[in-house]
Amino acid sequence: MKRAPNLRQIEALKAVIECGTVSRAAEILHISQPAVSKLLAHLEEDTELALFDRVKGRLIPSEHGMRLYKEIDRVFAGIKQIERAVDLIRREELGQISVGVMPALSGPFISHTNKRFLARHGDAYISVVIRSSQFIVEWLLSKQVDIGLINRNTDNPYIECVPLRGGDLVCIAPAGHRFAAKQEVEPADIDGEPYIGFAADNRIRQKIESTLDGYGTRLNYIMDATLAPAVCEMVANGLGIAIVDPVFAYGQRDQITIRPFRPNIASDLSLCWLRDTKNRHLVDAYVEATRATVQDMQLRMGVTCSPSS
Repeated sequence: MKRAPNLRQIEALKAVIECGTVSRAAEILHISQPAVSKLLAHLEEDTELALFDRVKGRLIPSEHGMRLYKEIDRVFAGIKQIERAVDLIRREELGQISVGVMPALSGPFISHTNKRFLARHGDAYISVVIRSSQFIVEWLLSKQVDIGLINRNTDNPYIECVPLRGGDLVCIAPAGHRFAAKQEVEPADIDGEPYIGFAADNRIRQKIESTLDGYGTRLNYIMDATLAPAVCEMVANGLGIAIVDPVFAYGQRDQITIRPFRPNIASDLSLCWLRDTKNRHLVDAYVEATRATVQDMQLRMGVTCSPSS
């Protein structure tokens, strides 16, 4: 080999193969077509390899050209990895927080919370991990997430867990339902109503049924769903009523009737984080943003927070 290829020659080879034409490669490289052709000619001369076949005025990569391109592409991919690593290091200096969130809160709720958080911490980087509550607790303990939004409490001594303050559960019904005329909904009101519940092993379903046992209320289950957004969507489509945490109903608030349910059934939604977290300032800020989002949603839905929260 006469001379080692220079970076500009390598960029020209990569651009022509990826773009398919010299003219398009010239646009990408911001140079003239003759300049691209000259770079390729010098590369072939320096490497003593025929990198292109000339077919009807077009450059077609030869076998040698494609083998060299694959090596070049591999090297450029490594450079991209280095660039990403540098970006990550810079972001960590500015602040990075990883949030574990249960699937039911991964839509509008987490989006609004992140927007509120970034309004005050615009240099921070947020990583959202969507997992079930059980896995979020495990990821907290293994320090894969900094904060978790879950539908349970935990007595693990290494984890601090506080209520999300979403308030008590509410009754939701299709828009125009007779419940719209009521200030609040009671067990006698829902007796026999087409009811959409959570799956049989769901903690909230068990909590609701346990509360209603003392009232002799018959829940007329017509279907169930694993995730709260699915339950709310079915109610919005007029299929029945449901009892849910108010934050789950936010996305369908314009399509449903939302009324307080009595007796009070407290929400199980919680925020949790490691007690010895090194990211405490961002965790505290994210908790503040989360609770502010809850309060904003309550105001928009006309739902108040439980005094005990």
